[in-house]
Amino acid sequence: MTFRFKDVFSGAQGSFAAAPDQAQAVFEAVSRQEEGLNSTVAIRQFSVGVDEPPTLGGKDLAPNPVEYVLAALGSCQEITYRLYADALGIPLDGVSVRLTGAIDLRGFFNVDAAVRPGFQKIEAEVTLDSPAPEADLARLKAVVDRHCPVLDILRHPTPVELVLRQAAPGAAAA
Repeated sequence: MTFRFKDVFSGAQGSFAAAPDQAQAVFEAVSRQEEGLNSTVAIRQFSVGVDEPPTLGGKDLAPNPVEYVLAALGSCQEITYRLYADALGIPLDGVSVRLTGAIDLRGFFNVDAAVRPGFQKIEAEVTLDSPAPEADLARLKAVVDRHCPVLDILRHPTPVELVLRQAAPGAAAA
């Protein structure tokens, strides 16, 4: 039996339409700073390193957080293109994404209060390897742009609640 993304898509779509309460998913990441600016993030059974380049005070042991944002967007676009191409019957032999994000570091280093610390702009180029007509690929792009979770997170404010907790004296922060 050949694995088909269309089957996964159709099955999930039908299940969630029939039982919307089953569509809620919660994802979790637990991060802990190890040494300097180097952190280890636990995500399910995976361990992901995070650091900064030397120019920003790190040891360059891993990508930095904003690079992971770009990676998250690129890979989410690829996944969403694959699923929707199959669901819509549009042939897609491959997809890749090249992203750049521009940050004015005056915001992060509190040099200018008018400059936000995050990306001022993200540019992405999606390359599709497909024999499909241009109109089908434009339709696919519109659907992907409407349904890509990471793109939605970046385009629309998401409520974030950060709670500060102080570790007990002599206890390691959890």
